[in-house]
Amino acid sequence: MKRRERHAETSEASLLKLARSMKPEALGILRSLVERESPSNNRDAVNAIAEYTAGLFEQAGGRSRLHKQREYGHVLQVDFSGGKKQGILLLGHLDTVWEMGTLARMPWKVSAGKIYGPGIFDMKFGVVQMLYAIKALQQLRGGLPRPITVLLNPDEEVGSRASRPFTEKLAKKCSSVLVFEPSAGARGACKTSRKGVGDYRVRVHGRPSHAGLDFETGASAILELARQIEKISEFTDLKHGITVNPGVISGGTRTNVVAEFAEALVDVRVTKTSQAPALDRRFRSLKPLDRRCSIEVSGGVNRGPLERNKQTLVLYRKAKDIASDLGFELPEVSVGGGSDGNFTAAIGIPTLDGLGAVGDGAHAVHEHIVEAEVPRRIALAARLIEEL
Repeated sequence: MKRRERHAETSEASLLKLARSMKPEALGILRSLVERESPSNNRDAVNAIAEYTAGLFEQAGGRSRLHKQREYGHVLQVDFSGGKKQGILLLGHLDTVWEMGTLARMPWKVSAGKIYGPGIFDMKFGVVQMLYAIKALQQLRGGLPRPITVLLNPDEEVGSRASRPFTEKLAKKCSSVLVFEPSAGARGACKTSRKGVGDYRVRVHGRPSHAGLDFETGASAILELARQIEKISEFTDLKHGITVNPGVISGGTRTNVVAEFAEALVDVRVTKTSQAPALDRRFRSLKPLDRRCSIEVSGGVNRGPLERNKQTLVLYRKAKDIASDLGFELPEVSVGGGSDGNFTAAIGIPTLDGLGAVGDGAHAVHEHIVEAEVPRRIALAARLIEEL
């Protein structure tokens, strides 16, 4: 065995041993985060967890800043000084989809090697993983190999409108971005591509009339919208990864009134940035079949895709090699959902996503992480920070 290989093996073994020793403390911190409920729409709750989390990172030597927002909670930025390498951004969020009071029916629970709780998988373990990867490097190496910025957003689950400018600004100063959203599947795969996500609102204005006394003079916005939805459904192109889903429909006032107004809220997903303009043109070229009606279209793709390109693959292959040294396989997948990593990839910063927890049940009542994977994910994060 070559000297370098022996050194790497010893280094990985030492890191895993340290991560295992940190596990009880890390799980204690994780429980404190899970039991601090933080739904996106509860500004006070998100502020509280941001302030608590800032204290955790400050105890590890970070310098925290809470960027206050009007509509959502604080954006938490923590900076760590380090060696001469260019800095990297560790990206995540503190908000969850779970409403206040969810803990009463989904309490922290350990069962059969799994740990359950609202937000534990998506993505409060990822926050703890960042913290203990930094702590592991500090203890094992005596310091950090490079400057690190941790950015934890308050509104990822509702579109990141407030936090996006901070994400993009900080990413531009860094060599790469590591996203600690949960991994995919039982094998904990990285996400080397994500679809771009958008929303359209299609509004139809018709002509109201009495459904019994004056039916023929009316022009139903509901009927027109139904026809437009048929046309919109044709925008889906599964071969090229484009999906278009009218998810919310509303309109009308009473059954005896020909509807004056109706609208559809439509989710769209694209695999490539180049697909968005053509899809947008198709939406905006919608014409009413009943000329007495009019159509108003707003919205668009607001989160560009994280494409599987050379930059992403360089990061993934490094992570895969590190995982192999740590004794496990790290596959890759493409997923349809978006994250804040879409923003950083779209502006050209090398981005690797899905580095967080191994588990299942994001946004579901069986949300959990696999306890045995905790040390390996901490070690993987630490070595990536060190090696990039």
